[in-house]
Order: sequence, then C-alpha cells, then structure tokens
Amino acid sequence: QVQLVESGGGLVQAGGSLRLSCAASGSILSINDMRWYRQAPGKQRELVAGITSGGPTNYAESVKGRFTISRDNAKNTVYLQMDRLKPEDTAVYYCYADVRSVVASWTTFTYWGQGTQVTVSS
Repeated sequence: QVQLVESGGGLVQAGGSLRLSCAASGSILSINDMRWYRQAPGKQRELVAGITSGGPTNYAESVKGRFTISRDNAKNTVYLQMDRLKPEDTAVYYCYADVRSVVASWTTFTYWGQGTQVTVSS
C-alpha cells in the first residue's frame, strides 16, 4: 500500500556533504512523524533525526549542527542534508514514516525504506 524509496547515498570524503531523500507513495491520507535512522556494522539501529508534520525537529547529539532534516508535505518527501561528514557517520540510513492511509484512516502504520548506504572515507 505504502512504499518509501530512499536515494542520495554514496561515498564521500570526510568533511564532505550528501543529501538523502525519501519519497513516500501509495494510498496516503497524511503522514505524521518522518525520521531518519542509521545502522553501522555491528551496531544497533539509532535515531538520527526526526520531523513532525508541523515542522518541529529533533536530532541525535552526534549530528547536531551538521545534519538538517526537512520535509515537503506536498510531495510526501523527507530530506536529510548531511554536512561536515565524519567516518563515524558511515552506516546504512533508513527512512521511517508514520502514515495514515486512505484504506485505514482510523489508525496509522509505520513504514520503513529499504536503506541507502553512506560511506565516509578518512
């Protein structure tokens, strides 16, 4: 019913920038929270940044001041601008959305993207 498709990952040198995008499609009535998580090899998945439908954001301490989350509600898309990247930012980045669908408007379901690899070389 609902799919999240991420793009924008890749290989970048330390100090560089990348911009991730995640587009939601399907039978969407509205989207509440949208978030980015990441998972490095051998580590647990962790929250990187989140944004509500109204705009307030939150960030992990490790990315504050370097990453910026934003969204385009008309396009059902969330972005993650990543600046001053560090090798420790290397991970698979996953998009998350809390979606109210047309076919089940009384509740919400959470969806995940397939993940996009970000590799930062030193």
